[in-house]
Amino acid sequence: MSQFVLFDPANLPDPEYGAPDPANVIEGDPRFTVWTLEDRGDGRTFAGYWASTAGAWKVSYEEWEYCTLVEGRVIISEDGGDFWDLTPGRHFIFRPGFKGSWHVIEPVIKTFVVILP
Repeated sequence: MSQFVLFDPANLPDPEYGAPDPANVIEGDPRFTVWTLEDRGDGRTFAGYWASTAGAWKVSYEEWEYCTLVEGRVIISEDGGDFWDLTPGRHFIFRPGFKGSWHVIEPVIKTFVVILP
């Protein structure tokens, strides 16, 4: 196995599908697609592509996550009032303890690296 991982949208593994917990949905019927490119096998470290259809839902992060928005538009709101209107090319990090919401305005694709505690 190579020690190098290329994020290549033309050569993705089989996708996994999901959605937010219905109790957390604020608006719409958002659906997720995940292509995991890296799974360290430790149950803590993952990387790949994530996509979502339009909608809004509450989130609470226990993990540390680095993201780059590839397509679409999303508004991330943090409980307490701050929000970010993100478009392609923006890079961002969720630190453990982040609480707020995702509002996908236009279907999004992001790359991610997640490290669980």
